[in-house]
Amino acid sequence: MKIAPAPLITLSNGVRMPQLGLGTWPMNDAEAAETVARALDIGYRLIDTAENYENERGAGEGIRRAGVAREEVFVTTKFNRKWHSIDGARQACEASLERLGLEYIDLFLVHWPNPDQGRYIEAFEGLVKLQEAGLVRALGTSNFKPAHLQRLFDAGLCPQVNQIHLDPWHARADHVEVHEAHGIVTESWSPLGRANAMLQDPVIVDVAAHYGRTPAQIILRWHTQLGYVPVPKSSNPQRLAENLDIFGFELSPEELAAISALDRPDPEMLDSDVFGH
Repeated sequence: MKIAPAPLITLSNGVRMPQLGLGTWPMNDAEAAETVARALDIGYRLIDTAENYENERGAGEGIRRAGVAREEVFVTTKFNRKWHSIDGARQACEASLERLGLEYIDLFLVHWPNPDQGRYIEAFEGLVKLQEAGLVRALGTSNFKPAHLQRLFDAGLCPQVNQIHLDPWHARADHVEVHEAHGIVTESWSPLGRANAMLQDPVIVDVAAHYGRTPAQIILRWHTQLGYVPVPKSSNPQRLAENLDIFGFELSPEELAAISALDRPDPEMLDSDVFGH
């Protein structure tokens, strides 16, 4: 089954990015190679991996197996706290490129701010140099709170993307407000929630029944209509296709609002002031 690729959005530096991608955590190399190749064959054009996922080699192998032109594939990866310096970012980039088997990365992210070590500004300065060297096309952060982003702004720096845990139960309005004020694209990890509980939410189930769609498709359409870039993970061929096939219908403003109203506190949510790698 082939699905039309997701539409492209334009980042603040002019780079164009697909508005839906494939997440690869927690796949191993073999699973990533198989799933990435299958996803690209179906129509995906954004692949999201990370040093910490330990599957960059598999993701790169999947890209080669699929045979899609390199310039049509948008590859995102992320680096860990040990590389939080200008030189470290370069080392992290070169290591990721070697594992991926690629000559450049489309979007390179500081995976967690790790404010305890206080070096994420230097890490981002390293990203800027990588972009100037042509090794990275777009620069981003992951799991940065508004306060972390403000420190970057104060240093004259601004990511094109901030990838955060975001879904209808975790709407992160404070983050999104800062992103929109600074032209930062919001990318959503775990966009369908965890353990499938959100897929049984009565509000989402009712909207799905109205459109003859799956609850997952409704949630992903909510993300994209709000301007976010979700990266759902699946290795199931049918769900891979369904997750991409969401651009042929539109939720009403009332439906978007009803889904957004599902936001709730979650004391178990990872706190990037204390968690990171």
